Order: sequence, then structure tokens, then C-alpha cells
Amino acid sequence: MNALDKVKFAATSAALDGILKYIDKNPQENLLKLVDKAESLTKGIFPQKNFEKFRNALHDDSNIWTGFALSILNDIDRDTIKKGFMAMGYGNYIGTKTVRENREKYKCNFPYIILFDPTSACNRNCKGCWSAEYGNKYSLTLDEMKSIVNQGVELGSHLYMLTGGEPLIRKNDIYEVCKEHPDCMFLCYTNATLIDDAFCKKMNELGNLTVALSIEGSPESNDFRRGEGSYDTTIAAMDLLKKNRCIFGISVCYTSANVDQVTSDAFIDLMIEKGSKFGLYFNYMPIGKDAVPELIPTPEQRKHMYAWLRRMRDQKTGKPMFVMDFQNDGEYVGGCIAAGRNYFHINSAGDIEPCVFIHYSDSNIRTHTLFEALQRPLFQAFFHGQPFNDNHLRPCPMLENPDCLRKIISETNAKSTDFLAPESAETLCSRCDKFAAAWAPEAEKLWNSTTHPTTKTYYYRDTPEGKAK
Repeated sequence: MNALDKVKFAATSAALDGILKYIDKNPQENLLKLVDKAESLTKGIFPQKNFEKFRNALHDDSNIWTGFALSILNDIDRDTIKKGFMAMGYGNYIGTKTVRENREKYKCNFPYIILFDPTSACNRNCKGCWSAEYGNKYSLTLDEMKSIVNQGVELGSHLYMLTGGEPLIRKNDIYEVCKEHPDCMFLCYTNATLIDDAFCKKMNELGNLTVALSIEGSPESNDFRRGEGSYDTTIAAMDLLKKNRCIFGISVCYTSANVDQVTSDAFIDLMIEKGSKFGLYFNYMPIGKDAVPELIPTPEQRKHMYAWLRRMRDQKTGKPMFVMDFQNDGEYVGGCIAAGRNYFHINSAGDIEPCVFIHYSDSNIRTHTLFEALQRPLFQAFFHGQPFNDNHLRPCPMLENPDCLRKIISETNAKSTDFLAPESAETLCSRCDKFAAAWAPEAEKLWNSTTHPTTKTYYYRDTPEGKAK
């Protein structure tokens, strides 16, 4: 932040202290006033309908989102709420303006979110995880991690997700990066093995660091993929986080073998009881030499996930934990969000990749800036091709539209970034062809039988240059 931004940030933070004390006097009534104030301050940056939904929820005692908001106030450390709101609210407000201005100025994708891997090292060996193959071979230096965030803020990115490997192996370096950027939010995907009381206290001290704990249903379905005892370890970490009044969520890879378990009422109710406030769901992707295409969820299971997500978020039928699915929520973000359209990924060797699941690159942080990567052939090919399907239930250029990824890699000559067994786009995409063909007609029926939101999108095809082609 520059000097002026620091002054504004400090003034907003001080005002928020008073607002939180005010809310505590009558949480439900005064949250309504906070929504009004937030809408006024953001001045049209975010859709008015979103604020109306917040108001409607707070007027209704039976609305699950009223209970959810009150649970945040009741369960989470006050200083964490304030610092987290500043990072997510103030940071996202500033970032959204910057991203939109940069997209118009430079005519290319600019991300809201950047994912990066502090290390390839991991103390687990989960089935179907490409990181399990890599070992302790690659790491970003602390200076490189700081540079990624510094450059990202210039682009407009104020949300960072740390993957791996197990990112908490680098927890001390992560603390330092978080401390330098109070206007950014950081989320670590973690196997929970390195969470202890000291870590929980540090989370609350920083306020802009949260975690998503990997867990997949019952003890049996979880430990089948993640190793014996991992379920109990994760549950114990949740108990520590809840005791310390930390905000956290879960990360769920759903497969053909565990869909029923990870969407069961028993599983979700237990996660809520343990203190989880959000759930990030990922469709299994057949990546790497040990990939198992049979674990890709079937079309019937994808339809189940689509319906389940909407029931979960419904104000009357849902449960008070926010869930999203990066595959089945494509309609809310206008399809594929990779290559900087909303996010991109940097692996532990510094390769700048379009997506955490698409391991190809034509740039590296040691030879290119992040801005340069957005303008290189690989990311430009994504920018020119998005959306890869007007049916946003088929968003991915790999899983649902494999010929699109074949074409992109062929035309850009991007190189495989798999550390152990580089694979061609043909090899990768051939694992997706069967599912893509089976899902296409089912996705069309589902898309044509339901209504969909109108999203604020930025597609190349809508620009004057795109229209001229």
C-alpha cells in the first residue's frame, strides 16, 4: 500500500472497531445497518441484488444465512473478524476497481485471485494427488513469495490461495508475507497435520490467514485416499481451531467413489458442529502418470452435485455453511476462470500455469513478471478462447472440452510442467474424452431446463477487437 492507502486503511479499520461494538448491542438489527453502509461505500462496484439478498435474509429469523452471519459473530475472535473483513472487504473493493481498470487498459485477463505453491514437499501421500509424486524437490524462496504478492497487488489481486505440497511446512514464511499485506486475504489448503495451538493463535493475531482442511466424508472414504489416521488428525485440528475461535473451512475432492459420503447430511452436520464456515469442493481431475480416470464423477453424480449445491445454499432448505464447487458453479462466473480471467497458478518451481489442474506453461517467475505472463501466448490463447462453451456446466477446456486444450497447447507450444513425468496434451486429454462425451448431452438437458444468473463478464469476443474477427 502507498502512504495514502495506508491512511485510508487505518481510518477504515478504526471505524470498523466502532461498528463491531455497535453490532454487538443488537446483532441482527444492526447488521442490517451495516449492509446499508457497505452498499453506500462500494458505490455500485458490487451488484445491488447481492445487498438485497443480505437484507432479506436478516429480516427472516428462519433464513439459514441469518444464522450463519450470527454464528460468525458468536464463534470467531473479534479481532479476526475485523482484520478479515478489512482484508476481504476493503482489499477486494480496491482490487476489484484495479482489476476492471487494468482489463480495459491492457485488453487482457487480470486475476482477482492468485494461487501459488510455497513448496512441493508434503508429509502425506494421498492417492490421486500429483504432489505426492514430487517430494521435497522444489520451493519458492521467501523473496519470491513476497514478489508474487507485491506484483499481484499491482495487478489488483488481493486474495491468495496457497497450495502444494503442504504449504504449512513453510508457515513462518507465510506469516511474514501475511503480516506485510494486511489488505490481502490468504488461504492455505492443508492436510491439517501441522495445526497446533501456536498456529491457531498466530492465525488470530494476523487475522488475514485462514485454512481449508482436506477431508472427504467418513473415516473410511477419507482414509482410503488420504491414509490411515488422517481423518482423526483432521478432526482434532478442527477442535483446536474451534477452541481458539479461528475461522476455517474444508476442502473436498469429490470422486466417483465418495460423492455420497461428502454430500451426506451426517458429514455436513458434523463439519458445522466442528466449526467449519465454508466448504470448497473440487471435481477429481485425472492428472499425472498415476491418474485414475475411473475416479472422475459420472454424469449422474455431476447432476447430483449440481442439485445438492443449490439445496445447500437455499435460504430455507440449506445448512449454515457456505459451499461452492469450482466445476458446477461455472454459471456464476461465466465459465472457465483460468489464465487470469479470475485466477492463475504458480507451482513450486516458479512455472506460471493457467490453472492448478492444467500443468503447462510458457513463463516462469524467474524469467517473466506476472504481467508479462498474462500477455504471453498461452494465457492469450485462453483469453481469446474463453468461454470454451456457452453452456457453463461445461466450463473446463480439459475435462469437458478436451479438444480446446489440445488446440491451445499445440498452437502455443507450452511445455508440460509435471516434475517427474511430463505428458503431452493428447495423453492428458485422452483421459477426459469419455467423460466429456457422456456429460455433454446431460449438461445440455440440465442447462436448458434451468434458469441461470446474468454474470458481469469480460470476454475477448465482446471487445471491439474480438467482434471484428
